[in-house]
Amino acid sequence: MNRITQKILGKVAATKFVQRAMADQADLSAFRKRPTPRAIVGLSAIGISYIIGWPAVALLGAVSIHLNKPMIALIGGPVTYGLSHLVFILGMYLAGAEYARVFLRWAVRATMEKLMGDLNKRSKGKAES
Repeated sequence: MNRITQKILGKVAATKFVQRAMADQADLSAFRKRPTPRAIVGLSAIGISYIIGWPAVALLGAVSIHLNKPMIALIGGPVTYGLSHLVFILGMYLAGAEYARVFLRWAVRATMEKLMGDLNKRSKGKAES
């Protein structure tokens, strides 16, 4: 790793979020618990948003071609796609905060351990040379 990368890694490692994730040995154990009804509704909304998204837009396009009414796709496509985003955001609001935080803490810990381990291995290799 070059010096700039090492400096950035050092600054990231010094943040409270990273230090807490490392000290707490953040893991994915929260995913073993049964999800709350709110989380189930949120995850369902996220799944529905994917169905509303491109498949519905494609269906509107096919219908507009079949009926020879381009305005169906020109107006309905963006409206439908926008609706899918709103449903996705609702799903993330209902389910995402808790699970996203758990996953992010674990990912940060695992990434930092990997990067710091690689940095330590390279440091030892240079010292032995």
